Amino acid sequence: MMSMYFTKDHEWIKVDGDTGVVGITAYAQHALGDIVYVEVPESGRELRLGGDAAVVESVKAASEVYSPVSGTVTAGNAVLADQPALVNESPEDQAWFFKLTLSNPTELEGLMDRAAYDEYVAGLE
Repeated sequence: MMSMYFTKDHEWIKVDGDTGVVGITAYAQHALGDIVYVEVPESGRELRLGGDAAVVESVKAASEVYSPVSGTVTAGNAVLADQPALVNESPEDQAWFFKLTLSNPTELEGLMDRAAYDEYVAGLE
């Protein structure tokens, strides 16, 4: 069964076993505006919890995407290089940024579930 978690920096991770898929939330893409460029990590890259993982640029700003957990990248979403606007259209589904193998699944305990994240975002507005 796949579980979904969120960070206070507006990344999401969908986890199935020790595999995670990471992207940015609908809130994040809305705040950034029209996405014009995405840089995803390469396979084999080691990521640390909270470390820089990817870059997303919009007409307004460039923003780092942080890894919600530690692990090894198994794939970057190459589609985003050609279609960065997909992040605006499908932020929590098709526009995932990277997949990784979790090196420390207990780190998920520090993340929010959907209800907690929605409450967090409501407090920002």
